[in-house]
Amino acid sequence: MMDQTAGSDLPPVLHTSSRRVSWLLVLVVVLVGLCAAGAYFWTNVGQFVETLAAAREVAPMPGLSPEDRAALSEIQSGQQKARDEFAKLNRSISAQLADLTRISDQIAALTLRIDSLQNPAPTASPPHVPRPTPGHAVSEPAKTLVRSPKPQGPVSVGGAPLVSGPKPDEP
Repeated sequence: MMDQTAGSDLPPVLHTSSRRVSWLLVLVVVLVGLCAAGAYFWTNVGQFVETLAAAREVAPMPGLSPEDRAALSEIQSGQQKARDEFAKLNRSISAQLADLTRISDQIAALTLRIDSLQNPAPTASPPHVPRPTPGHAVSEPAKTLVRSPKPQGPVSVGGAPLVSGPKPDEP
């Protein structure tokens, strides 16, 4: 056997007996079969559960008394009512979550609008008001210029102090 391995180009690990190869082959086939069965079970797990539940509900129990059978059917009807109530509650919760999301979006939109109204964007220039054409101009009353009255009495020119003479009323 040493002569055969020495003359071969294969590494020593690959020089195994045919018995090991057959066991490895059987092991690989079993593993592949188990993986395939697991994949099949995984994809059809819902059917298995339904089948087991139906078999449990439908299967009559011959050793039960009539009172036990009545109690069992009452328990099963109670379980069905509970399932229906759970389904109803789940639908109600889903509807409430949808409403909550919608209301939250509306509040966010209103908040943005309030912020934009409280902090208006600066305007570059006042809005342009078109002037009426001369043919359609509305007659405006003429503005009168108000002039300040002329001061009476002595007037200082150049900032000199004013000296007023004696007043006739004074003694």
